Amino acid sequence: MSIQSNRGTGSVLSTNRIEAFSDGVFAVAITVLVLNLQVPQIIPAQVSRELLPKLFELWPKLLIYVLSFVIVGIYWVAHHNTFHYIKQSDRNLLWLNILLLLCIVFIPFPTALLGQYPEQQVSVIIYASTLVITGLVLQLLWWYATSEYRLVERDIDPQLVQRAARRNLAAPLIYLLAIGISFLSVQISLVFFALVPVYYIFPGRIDRYWTPRPTHSVEEAKISADGDTSLSGEEASPLSVTAPEE
Repeated sequence: MSIQSNRGTGSVLSTNRIEAFSDGVFAVAITVLVLNLQVPQIIPAQVSRELLPKLFELWPKLLIYVLSFVIVGIYWVAHHNTFHYIKQSDRNLLWLNILLLLCIVFIPFPTALLGQYPEQQVSVIIYASTLVITGLVLQLLWWYATSEYRLVERDIDPQLVQRAARRNLAAPLIYLLAIGISFLSVQISLVFFALVPVYYIFPGRIDRYWTPRPTHSVEEAKISADGDTSLSGEEASPLSVTAPEE
């Protein structure tokens, strides 16, 4: 059975159930992360003396938990933004999305491994490799949907497609660098994991595609002679999304 693009006349699938199912999987994955944090088991007679030191020993796991929580959140934001532009789906997209969700749900395992053995290179490699594959699958999904306007609108800005691709591939590149540096220093490689949230949380050039600003008609911009700045009974126009400046 051939797959019809949005340029053809064949039947297409909506993305509603993809997004609903994906949100549920993301919620499960981000919840499972906290299961790696276990309350210390201490003999009752020694609780007052050992509880605080035992809690302090959990800080590597807590740090990795927060890091992974943010990383899964970053992938959820990327998935949300991606499907803002994907207007329809097909069988291939469904399975690419399932492959992405498989990677997302797997993240708690390398998180637990790295939290338990943060000084071991193999833990760093498995954690970073998981995130490399996840980022590449996300980009594959984006490439498939936008290639030849397969599942997106024909008037989508080519610069948006390119910038989104570069942004998707930035994280896998950083994680690959972390793997390489782990052969020299595991501690330094861990710093690279913290660079990814910094890069993705702060607004970038592509974020201007989603930055709304109010637009007003000429009549709304006029100010009456007595200083009244009301809209003369007319409602303000809705927010519009502006593309980035060239």
